[in-house]
Amino acid sequence: MTVVSSARDPGRTAARTPHVLDNPALASLTGPHARFAERRGRVLRYPVDVSPWLALPDDPDARDWADLAVLAGPGAEIPLPGFRGEVPAGWEVTERIEGVQLVDDGLAAAPEPEAVRLGPADVPEMLDLVARTRPGPFLPRTVELGTYLGIRRDGALIAMAGERLHPPGWTEISAVCTDPAFRGEGLATRLIRAVAHGIRERGETPFLHTSASNTTAIRLYEALGFRLRRRTAFLAARAPRRLTDDRVTAVAVP
Repeated sequence: MTVVSSARDPGRTAARTPHVLDNPALASLTGPHARFAERRGRVLRYPVDVSPWLALPDDPDARDWADLAVLAGPGAEIPLPGFRGEVPAGWEVTERIEGVQLVDDGLAAAPEPEAVRLGPADVPEMLDLVARTRPGPFLPRTVELGTYLGIRRDGALIAMAGERLHPPGWTEISAVCTDPAFRGEGLATRLIRAVAHGIRERGETPFLHTSASNTTAIRLYEALGFRLRRRTAFLAARAPRRLTDDRVTAVAVP
């Protein structure tokens, strides 16, 4: 853990103060997205038809892991995005994808005249576009998390982008995708700038996540004016199939 010297006592050390984006799901679910929060103890999550993101406290203990297992259900596979700590014995790590978190560092945000606001009536088309382009999780109620903008051609939805996590002062841009038949026209760039414009209009700062292996997307985001803030991980783990008590022993994730 990074430590800094205390101003009052140079010989004393203190833990680094966490940034709100270090645990963005927790900051969202205890802040602007509190209305979505499902809670057990110190563990929070979005409804399963809204987002797979859930939030452990920064220092989860045995009780928190037990509450998480009960909240998700015995044997459930649970996404733990951003978690780089330790998982308890009895849990099975099922997926680990290295990721990056990027923040606005001079993005040229601007409205997009061709963009239209998407809502619940557009969800079937949005789900279809996501299924064909795989930008990341998008569920039947994800559209409720914030503003989603799309571009249509001949009535068909061909590109979209929107808002997901919402820590205080920040908003995540997510679900950026374009129909393969229309790639190369700069639609994703225009929608990212338009979504960012709305975020900036609220006095907030855009940020986003992507896979560390998605170098094409990372180059695009950096060219637009995002910069790398930190490396992260998208982890998934399976809860014990039998829930007993909260006395579990933590073991390191390899």
